[in-house]
Amino acid sequence: VQLVESGGGLAQPGGSLRLSCAASGFTFSNYAMAWARQAPGKGLEWVSAIYNNGDGTYYTDSVKGRFTISRDNAKNTLYLQMNSLKPEDTAVYFCTKGQTASNYRPYSYRGQGTQVTVSS
Repeated sequence: VQLVESGGGLAQPGGSLRLSCAASGFTFSNYAMAWARQAPGKGLEWVSAIYNNGDGTYYTDSVKGRFTISRDNAKNTLYLQMNSLKPEDTAVYFCTKGQTASNYRPYSYRGQGTQVTVSS
């Protein structure tokens, strides 16, 4: 199993970033996937998750209305569109593979992470 995140970087408050996660080594369309983040000195926080076929999603309250999770099963890729970014969104963002089609936690695998920094 390999999960490779990309798309992180520096954004200004109010700006946007789009994270991608390229998955390989397993049947991507069979598993729920999720994004989690870890800010400096804090624990892992679940940000958003999506069922294997995309018909169910989850968002933590702090990102509702600003972030959108999606997946392209034909391309084995998971996305996170992040709009209206805030400084408190600064963290390392991880792509995670769930245990089943609808259970995204606990995760069975995690990528290496991509840094998102929101600052003026």
